[in-house]
Amino acid sequence: MTRAGFYLARTFRRDAPLAALSEPQAALMAELRGKRVALVGNARSLTDRAEGADIDAADLVIRINRAPMPDPRSHGTRTDWLALATSIGAGDLARLRPSRILWMSHKRKRLPWRVATAPGFYLHPLVDWAGLRDRLRAPPTTGLMMIDLVAASDAAALQLHGFDFFASLSLTGSRRADQVPHDFAAERDHVAALMERDPRVSRAGT
Repeated sequence: MTRAGFYLARTFRRDAPLAALSEPQAALMAELRGKRVALVGNARSLTDRAEGADIDAADLVIRINRAPMPDPRSHGTRTDWLALATSIGAGDLARLRPSRILWMSHKRKRLPWRVATAPGFYLHPLVDWAGLRDRLRAPPTTGLMMIDLVAASDAAALQLHGFDFFASLSLTGSRRADQVPHDFAAERDHVAALMERDPRVSRAGT
């Protein structure tokens, strides 16, 4: 696809041409099979913890959006996959150096060209986003979409770091829970139910 064709498809929400740039979900599932996965959220409370070594010891480290990493002691140093629902600058991409970028947002107009043409690019299907939205009765966060995606795979384990469901706000902004369009109580309950039925899934420090 040419750059002009990309912007045309993005502007008019033509999902099929954009999806043609994506690796199939089956490729992600194959890569996740048998892996111990660390999914790192952006809760401020993670800065007070010493989880960096555990994060870096995982087989696969997934970070979210601009993925601030203020201290290796708390956040580790590795990024294998980056799950996005927002724009990201070239500087952050150079800092994180992910081998795969996943665009999880239903807002295709925000999808950057540099992301869509990156090696290993993945575009999360709109039907998957809508299904989770309907279960929560609210737009899902990038973190919750990734939890559901990894849990649906044959990963050996999924450990969550930096997920407190907005109890401590986010490292990437100053908005409160009531200022964003997500239902964090519903997401907390969703994850609690998932951990109860799936012993592979856990939250670090709990």
